[in-house]
Amino acid sequence: MKVHDIEPNAFIEAVSKKLMENSAVKPPAFAGYAKTGSHVERMPEDPNFWYKRCASILRQAYVRGRVSIGGLRVHYGGRARHVVKSAHHRDAGGSAVRKAFQQLEQAGLLKKENDGRVLTPEGRKFVDSALKQ
Repeated sequence: MKVHDIEPNAFIEAVSKKLMENSAVKPPAFAGYAKTGSHVERMPEDPNFWYKRCASILRQAYVRGRVSIGGLRVHYGGRARHVVKSAHHRDAGGSAVRKAFQQLEQAGLLKKENDGRVLTPEGRKFVDSALKQ
């Protein structure tokens, strides 16, 4: 079974459960009380948010081939609502994406290149093995 064959939410659930077992990936101190961007009003309520965001980043790297902080800020951003003005898109915060990249690189799942990050062969095996379970 490949990434394109499975529904994205089911993929993220499967990979996030596998990431919880990895000691290199753990939520940073700010993850429990920080918003993910200026377009949201509250912090994430899901206690496993960090693992799901890391799994989503792995999925984006698998599907796109190359991911960058700026590209994922746009991807995770959303519509900022205003009282008087019309709504406009706001990018997500870059700190959470950056910290997730650093942890996934430390775990050996992503590697840094000149114009972004790509999955390592170990990262591809990790994702494929999470899908088999």
